[in-house]
Amino acid sequence: MSWDELRALVSRLQQALKAQGIGKGDRVAAMMPNMPETIALMLATASIGAIWSSCSPDFGEQGVLDRFGQIEPKLFVACDGYWYAGKRQDVGAKVQAVAKKLGVPVLIIPYAGDAEALSAALENGRTLADFIKPFAAKTLEFVALPFAHPLYILFSSGTTGVPKCIVHSAGGTLLQHLKEHRFHCGLREGEKLFYFTTCGWMMWNWLVSGLAVGATLCLFDGSPFHPDGNVLFDYARDEQFAIFGTSAKYIDAVRKGGFTPVSTHDLSSLRLLTSTGSPLSPEGFSFVYEGIKPDVQLASISGRNGHRLLLRARQSAEARLAR
Repeated sequence: MSWDELRALVSRLQQALKAQGIGKGDRVAAMMPNMPETIALMLATASIGAIWSSCSPDFGEQGVLDRFGQIEPKLFVACDGYWYAGKRQDVGAKVQAVAKKLGVPVLIIPYAGDAEALSAALENGRTLADFIKPFAAKTLEFVALPFAHPLYILFSSGTTGVPKCIVHSAGGTLLQHLKEHRFHCGLREGEKLFYFTTCGWMMWNWLVSGLAVGATLCLFDGSPFHPDGNVLFDYARDEQFAIFGTSAKYIDAVRKGGFTPVSTHDLSSLRLLTSTGSPLSPEGFSFVYEGIKPDVQLASISGRNGHRLLLRARQSAEARLAR
């Protein structure tokens, strides 16, 4: 999708959201795959001062309601199904159940071929084509808002009860992501940025901000091991990623699966590989240089689990001192 095509779609979505009565401070909740339309919807939502929240379509009904039920969205966005490991996954019943309990209009995005049927089955459902049909693309308008105006609502994991809302501001998010992209990653205009993520992980939000640098975003949705463990490295080779972001768990799975992209793939364009989600093991570090690329920069940017390990270490030290 070109910049002009993205801008045109965002413009039409912006107008459609306004016509729906959505504006400053309203929430738009999306249960969506990692696809261009999801990014366009987020950008349109942000442009009018509304607040975006998303999860992936593999979440269960209660998992979706535990999150979106708290934020009282004005619009629920969902796909008509998704694909995983080559198999079509039906979400029709789940979308209908969630929509009924949220009690808000539903926007169905075509992906698996059932958008019209699912939209018709909903009390207040519309397809993407119907939603934007009345509006032609025009110059985008942006609502001027304070630096700390909310942009995203993310959620804690829910391992200790109902997931907790985490609000991120527009100014803070943009500055932090620009800092990490430009200074930490050295991301440049025109480079290709990839992160293996779903729309239920904060790394999706991080990935999208690569647009602010002028980078090209490479999106992937589905199993990273279908048809085999080379699929993401095939993608990296074909599209010439500059940055490949993933999880420590994925790197370890590739290692244990016996895959060695260093001997099967031309990854000459790849200069940075980032790993997060949990701390990368010493074996994982070694494998990246021995099995993927010897001269890549490897950055383990682990977050939540890394902080947990630090907290446990501190608690252990405090306990020893107390004794």
